[in-house]
Amino acid sequence: MPSPAREESNGETGQAKDGAAEKGDDAGGRLVCALEMEMTNRSPHGDSKVDYVNNCDGLVGRNCGDSAEVSVPLSLHGKRTTHMEGDDLYRLRDRKLLLEDRKRLCALALGTALLGILLMIIHAEMCPFVYKPGSNAALVINSSISLSTGCLLILIIAFHYKDIRLFVIDNHNQVDWRIAMTSHRVLVITLELLVCAIHPVGSYWEEGPRGNSSSSAQLCVSSHHGEALLGMELLCSVLMFLRLYLVHRAILLHSKMLLSASYRSIGSLNNINFTFRFVLKVLMNQHPARTLLVFILFFWLTASWMLTLCERQTQTSTGHMETALWLIAITFLTVGYGDVAPNTSCGKAVCLFTGVMGVACTAMLVAIVTEKLALNKGEKHVHYFMLDIQISKRIRHAAANVLRECWLLHRTNLTKGNRGEHRRHQRCLLEAIRVFRNLRLKQRKLRDYVSEMVDLPKMQMIMCDLSANWNNSYRELEQRILSMEQKLDELSRCFQQSSELLSQVLRHRNPEIR
Repeated sequence: MPSPAREESNGETGQAKDGAAEKGDDAGGRLVCALEMEMTNRSPHGDSKVDYVNNCDGLVGRNCGDSAEVSVPLSLHGKRTTHMEGDDLYRLRDRKLLLEDRKRLCALALGTALLGILLMIIHAEMCPFVYKPGSNAALVINSSISLSTGCLLILIIAFHYKDIRLFVIDNHNQVDWRIAMTSHRVLVITLELLVCAIHPVGSYWEEGPRGNSSSSAQLCVSSHHGEALLGMELLCSVLMFLRLYLVHRAILLHSKMLLSASYRSIGSLNNINFTFRFVLKVLMNQHPARTLLVFILFFWLTASWMLTLCERQTQTSTGHMETALWLIAITFLTVGYGDVAPNTSCGKAVCLFTGVMGVACTAMLVAIVTEKLALNKGEKHVHYFMLDIQISKRIRHAAANVLRECWLLHRTNLTKGNRGEHRRHQRCLLEAIRVFRNLRLKQRKLRDYVSEMVDLPKMQMIMCDLSANWNNSYRELEQRILSMEQKLDELSRCFQQSSELLSQVLRHRNPEIR
């Protein structure tokens, strides 16, 4: 048995050890705080310094009082590794700003591309008639086309820069921008820059002496440069329409589906990618006639002007706008009367592409008309319900005819009339049976078709009601079981009390019973 003196000495020894441990912890805390301050001073970021100073103040306060311990985990470079909610807020704000900048850059790029195409059309239409090739007016307009092309290239580069920044922010700013430069992205950027850089530059050459040329080429190029420059000018003018690929990007970025947060949330839950294909499907579903009409008119006018540009090298009627409009229309509708035909390779290529687009648009037009003429769900239900009623009436009449012919045939057999009347009633009976069978078959097919038109929302509501009824029945059954258990407990308690009372009565009457 230990003595009290020994217990007191052990207690003093334990207190001394605790005090030494606390002093060691305080010293270790001061050392860690000093190291943190040193690493903060060496760190290029100033925000972490304030955090470390606050942590060290907290540590000093803990040494002076009995407050809670504060620890800050550090990385190798002295940065905080805890995830802050403010970082997510800043990241969402930066992402929203980048999305707005990208949408604005796309709109500016599309406007610049359309401006360049418009200047090219004005230059091609006015140059041979209003001013001469190599003149100051031609140089100014062609310089404006080149300037718009340069601005367009800068806007394309800025757009992809914002796209790469958006990729980095989506990955919590923990990846390098060079990771986003995949081979596919580099190929897309290169192709876009090449397409947007194409523009006619024929007017930069000086005008030379005009020779006697049988060609009535109405391009703004001096004749002494030859057919090579004419072909290059024509090809660059036609290829400038490739800049219209920016239309689908503008439609995508300015669509209500992409701008709506609820649309994006529901789409992300259902693994839907908001691409131009999805937006086009939605437009064709909501406004099919309007979308197709706008596309057909725009394509008709663009292809007609391209055809006139290609056919200006020849002295034919296809170089005029009204003839080109007629030729593009009959080619688009796949009629082809043969009264007008293209003469150049460029014109033949334009007509070939027009025929392909005409077939595709005709298919879409047939699909739209079919969808508009189709009955909706309610109309189908009403229509088939009325058909079922009419067929049921006809079946009753056919059954009555069968019974009548049977009775007439039976009466003919009883009266033993002539053979002609007997055969006539047999023939009428067989015809009535055939009509009755055909009507029954038609009714069966109609009901089979109606049964295939399953109303999924209605079935879902029915199943939900059934499950709710089952749940209610299950709860009622549980309550009844609980009430039965309570009653059984009361019965067992009553039996136990009655047995105790009986034993007490018996003991009172017969004291000898123990």
